[in-house]
Amino acid sequence: MPTDGLPSDPYALAKVAASAILERFDIARLDAAFVLGSGWSAAADDLGESIGSCELAELPGFARPTVVGHGGALRIVITSAGKIAAIFTGRTHLYEGYGPARVVHGVRTAIGAGAGVIVLTNGCGCLNPEWPPGSTVLIRDHINLTGNTPLVGARFIDLSTAYSRRLRDLARSVDPGLPEGVYVQFGGPQFETPAEVRMAGALGGDLVGMSTTLETIAARELGAEVLGISLVTNLAAGISPDPLSHEEVLEAGREAAPRLRQLLAGIAAGL
Repeated sequence: MPTDGLPSDPYALAKVAASAILERFDIARLDAAFVLGSGWSAAADDLGESIGSCELAELPGFARPTVVGHGGALRIVITSAGKIAAIFTGRTHLYEGYGPARVVHGVRTAIGAGAGVIVLTNGCGCLNPEWPPGSTVLIRDHINLTGNTPLVGARFIDLSTAYSRRLRDLARSVDPGLPEGVYVQFGGPQFETPAEVRMAGALGGDLVGMSTTLETIAARELGAEVLGISLVTNLAAGISPDPLSHEEVLEAGREAAPRLRQLLAGIAAGL
């Protein structure tokens, strides 16, 4: 982690970053945080009235985004329900080489600033042909195949209810037709092979991607509720007849933008 005089301990660094956010935006605390993954950036515009924004890289411990189409800003808004929310228009991925602590730094920072609810979104591949590209799926559970964890040492946490049923019910009050599935995280950055997709399905997975599970682990360790939502951007390898591409992911997000904005705005209003 940092070598520029900032704490090397990731928990202490998150506290420093949390204090920097509260001071910079002159707020007492955060109530919630939204992490907007691939395809979700347009949804930021309807989450509340802006208090302010900055580039994430201006805050302690955050890195600049390295992937085209992944945002790198922090917005602070007040929702229609009067809650203060942080919106991360992008995230650090494990494949960028920074390690798990940097991947979950945004989540730990938001919770350190008071956020009790973390909404994690992503773009993903799908194993279920009944959920075509453009579908939105609530994450009921996950399988972490990265071989990594943000926890160090004997930090034993219960993940039997990693994704909040209360928050999933809230999401369905906005969009009653939302299905639920199991999200499987691979390390990336390469897309999964057909054999890896078959393995994910055999393990019980419905969705495959490169984010979210490590952030969920970090959030649950600190006691925050987690809502995970996936945008299906493509059918997974071996199911789709077409080659996979990052451009396909971004295009699916653009086409689904109005529905994603309505969903997240409704969730924000109900927190």
